[in-house]
Amino acid sequence: MDNPGLLECRIIDDLSALPSHQWDALGGRDEPFLSHAFLCALERHDCLGSRFGWYPRHVTLRKPGGELVGALPLYIKTNNYGEFVFDWAWEQAWRQSGLHYYPKLVCAVPYTPATGTRLLTHPDHDRKALQQALIQQAIELTHAGELSGLHVLFPGDEDMQALQGRGLIPRMGCQYHWHNENYRDFDDFIDRFSAKKRKNVRRERRRVREQGLDIRVLHGDEVSQDLWAVFHHFYVSTFERKMGIPTLTLGFFQETARTLGRRVVMFLAEEDDTPVAAALCYRGGDTLYGRYWGCIRDYDALHFETCYYQGIDYCIQQGLTRFEPGAQGEHKISRGFLPTRTWSGHWITHPGLRSAVAEFCRREQAAMEAQCKQLMQLSPFRVEDGHHSG
Repeated sequence: MDNPGLLECRIIDDLSALPSHQWDALGGRDEPFLSHAFLCALERHDCLGSRFGWYPRHVTLRKPGGELVGALPLYIKTNNYGEFVFDWAWEQAWRQSGLHYYPKLVCAVPYTPATGTRLLTHPDHDRKALQQALIQQAIELTHAGELSGLHVLFPGDEDMQALQGRGLIPRMGCQYHWHNENYRDFDDFIDRFSAKKRKNVRRERRRVREQGLDIRVLHGDEVSQDLWAVFHHFYVSTFERKMGIPTLTLGFFQETARTLGRRVVMFLAEEDDTPVAAALCYRGGDTLYGRYWGCIRDYDALHFETCYYQGIDYCIQQGLTRFEPGAQGEHKISRGFLPTRTWSGHWITHPGLRSAVAEFCRREQAAMEAQCKQLMQLSPFRVEDGHHSG
């Protein structure tokens, strides 16, 4: 059993200084967003830093001989952009109390609301002991830096249990995920729908073909540099239309395509062999993650085709068990993505505000549970067909 007292903690602000094989040997290696390649590309291609309020402060744990046995992807944050766990009410409460909410400490993958491992540990060592050591180091870093709190976003169930056991406040969220019930093909999937919902899906897919659009599936190692430039234009234009901030650079997309290869999946829509829209996904061990979308102009139902239906079809063909298409969007339910609980854990340094946040999360969870139950009534599946919801 590992003795946490013998472990050496180092804080690093440049992940490229750590050999990729050491980081990738830790738990989470089947998750593309936790890979050394993905996180390093964010740092190397100006997607973080003062412009966007993300400052890397990764915690690493080593044994006396120097072996890396644990790590946390940690960031000091000076705003809440790119987190997808919204805490504006908390910021207001701090301000009303005459305190500063920022900076705070966040354990997350920047701009990525995907559930996954957060407490990274080497599989040959005592995971529970290392989980506790990582949480303790993060809490100590929060206090040492006089930060308002520690926030662990979208941890998996096992990590969430460890966080709660150490006193972090649980907060529930809700996303819409698709689960593969051993479907033979896409038709088998929608055959489980009510007649009305099945007809709507078929109509949407037919409308894409009627507009003369073709869809191609490309992996990262099959996308040319010129096509990445086209996709980046799509990506930027989407954020500009929605008054958002496009944080990811062309260099980031090109590098992750090279380093992650077939774990990058693009669904490209073309009209007369000209790219007009694309959805970009990332592939884990058993899950497809939808992340980015863009187009040059509006086409009827094309967003649903590229962002949802193509991904479902891909998962069925590839034998993937889950598809997380991204945060928010109740319109996903009628297309087979069911309400699924997500979690975050929060350590608040101020005792009085800690109790206030705990009560807020308790009340919010009760409301979220009721909302998820109500949203399940929008499920397209026939009543007699049981389907998974998280």
